[in-house]
Amino acid sequence: MSSTPSLSRWEKGASRSLAATRIFDVRGVEFRHPVRDTRREFVVIDAPDWVNVIALTPDHRLVLVNQFRYGTDAFSWEVPGGGIDAGEDPVTAGVRELQEETGYTGKTARLLGSVNPNPAILNNRCHLVLVEGAERTNEQEWGPDEEIEVMTLPVDEAYAWARSGRITHSLVLNALFLFAARWTEIKAGL
Repeated sequence: MSSTPSLSRWEKGASRSLAATRIFDVRGVEFRHPVRDTRREFVVIDAPDWVNVIALTPDHRLVLVNQFRYGTDAFSWEVPGGGIDAGEDPVTAGVRELQEETGYTGKTARLLGSVNPNPAILNNRCHLVLVEGAERTNEQEWGPDEEIEVMTLPVDEAYAWARSGRITHSLVLNALFLFAARWTEIKAGL
């Protein structure tokens, strides 16, 4: 097996605004390769961090939401989630988003992990939160552009939906992947 040569870290240069929207900003960022002296402007989407929530009910069901997604022009089955306010703790944001979108609250909440949604163009992180003991305790508090169907589904059935392509949102699949070890512990009675 041959070794891979060391990779060079591109050097970040000037940045300019290409577009500003209410959800994210698009920037042109110059980078220079330190060995080849290649200079290129790359598009970077400057977005706030996001949170997605695996909410597990006492009877081992996951709280799922179905909503219309403008990017795909289709409905999408997902776990609850949304944007994190500046300076907000990801677990706090997850608990807030769960309650707002679904009316569910839980007994415990913790961070499962964090991922880079698309490091080729996005500079933000998506934090994946687990809320256990989730029960419906409140009314939903949708944002002005939201209309959300809420259902609970047995965990194994949610995984079957993911394997069959009924759940296709990549960040939801990341959340299910990170939850898998905890689900194995629960099924083993640990």
